[in-house]
Amino acid sequence: MGRKVHPIGFRLKVNKTWSGRWYAEGQNYVDQLHQDFDIRELIHEEAPRAGVSKVEIERFPGKVKIIVHTAKPGVLIGRKGENVKATRRHLEEMVGKKIDLEVKEIKSPD
Repeated sequence: MGRKVHPIGFRLKVNKTWSGRWYAEGQNYVDQLHQDFDIRELIHEEAPRAGVSKVEIERFPGKVKIIVHTAKPGVLIGRKGENVKATRRHLEEMVGKKIDLEVKEIKSPD
């Protein structure tokens, strides 16, 4: 009988990396984990046709860095960066910290 292994957990640090990079203890950990889920959900709702494949979240004291990997960065950014500014504003209201939002294009989407 074989054992069932989670594919992402099995490949971490071999050919994949963590999607969230931060440290917290106790109740603070739970709150930040829920906040990460809400951040990812908001980004997928703001641009459902952008082809978002991965959202990475890094937390620093007083600042949260969000890296969005997308196939269509123009849809996520919008004209003159309007959509990014609106998304950043929504995220800052939700998190209560300064947001550094970075959009990276996926060169060859699957």
